Amino acid sequence: MSLQRRAALMSVGAAGALVVLKLAVGLKTHSLGLVSEAAHSGTDLVAALLTFFAVRVSARPADQTHQFGHGRAEHLSSLAEAVFLAAASIFIGVRAGERIVNGAPPVHAVWYAFAVLVVVIAVDATRASVSWRVSRQTGSAALAANALHFAGDLAGSFAVLVGLGFARGGHPQGDAIAALFVAVLVLGAAVRLIVRSVDVLMDRAPLEAEAAAIAAISALRPAVELRRLRMREVGGRQFGDVVIGVEPGAAVERGHAAADAVEAAIVDALPGSDIVVHVEPLTDPSVRGRAHAAAIAVPHVREIHNLTLVEVAGRQELSLHVKLPGGLSLTEAHEIADGIERAILDSVPEIHGVQTHLEPLSEPLAGLEVEHEAAGAVRGIVRGLTGSDPRELRFLRTDDGLLAYLTLALDPDCRLDQAHARASEIEEQIRRELPEISDVVVHTEP
Repeated sequence: MSLQRRAALMSVGAAGALVVLKLAVGLKTHSLGLVSEAAHSGTDLVAALLTFFAVRVSARPADQTHQFGHGRAEHLSSLAEAVFLAAASIFIGVRAGERIVNGAPPVHAVWYAFAVLVVVIAVDATRASVSWRVSRQTGSAALAANALHFAGDLAGSFAVLVGLGFARGGHPQGDAIAALFVAVLVLGAAVRLIVRSVDVLMDRAPLEAEAAAIAAISALRPAVELRRLRMREVGGRQFGDVVIGVEPGAAVERGHAAADAVEAAIVDALPGSDIVVHVEPLTDPSVRGRAHAAAIAVPHVREIHNLTLVEVAGRQELSLHVKLPGGLSLTEAHEIADGIERAILDSVPEIHGVQTHLEPLSEPLAGLEVEHEAAGAVRGIVRGLTGSDPRELRFLRTDDGLLAYLTLALDPDCRLDQAHARASEIEEQIRRELPEISDVVVHTEP
């Protein structure tokens, strides 16, 4: 059983016992304060059952119909709990007001009533402490709500204890005043819970989380342009939708690296968050930037470089190098070049002439499997670190150099992080001892 479910189940048992104890002693002594506390604990019993149910539901993983998980079950539970608390507090407040105005019946402030309150205070203090600690550890909204209510119970129990003390001293209205205090306390807690739960269920932006995410993105170097940030909270977990801008000529790898950096920065600031980053090209208002954007938008154009602006007889002309797939015919390439020139002249009126230099795009060659004299050294490194030879070892000759591909057999019970660490250690040692190998790929399997 999870930590959250154990804490919720403990709350159910404690709330049930307190309802019986407070109600029995309250009816026996005619103490409205104790009866109000019994009603308060009765709502807590219902709330604790709702929390136990909500924690079980929210623990379910995301599925096809609940793609953000089931965390909002906890906030629905908190909202239901708040409604129960508000209804109980209004009823208690009305009864207490009647006793204060019309006079209170005698209260039998016997010794065991005080003993019961001491026990209740001890239980409330324990429940509040446990629920708060577990909610901090797990981020559970339902358990945080329980902790708040148990703290309110603790204050209310102290108030009833003082009220019974006044009643024992000959002031029976002290008990009704204590009951009214409990009602106000409970109503205040209910209002705070309603506001908090409705904010989450209505997707109110979590301002603190949003500020933390913006600060994390602003601290990145090299800097990125933040175009949009949307945050939402579900079951104590933050979900973010981020749009950033990168230079229009940046390679895909650079854009992907910028997105990874943004995601890592936000997760570091908000642990456990789920962040999706969308990358868009920056808008360059310069003549060169607009010309580049127009050219790269033409179909089949893969790369634009060496853009040069020159002034000829008071008019600006542009020359640029264009990379196209090498398999195109000269006629096809010429048609694309004409399209580039038209696109630039239509989009950038400041330019009056365009000269294009066409280049073939270097397509990567497929790897050629080869035998290599380094095989024995690689097997020796693997054997020295793992105690056995690699299950498979291949060498591929590529444009980027020699690639070593090996399969590593590990203990089936080995943890993933341990397997990754062992693979990284082997990769680093091979690169260090065999510099002629440009890259190493280690695949681990049981």
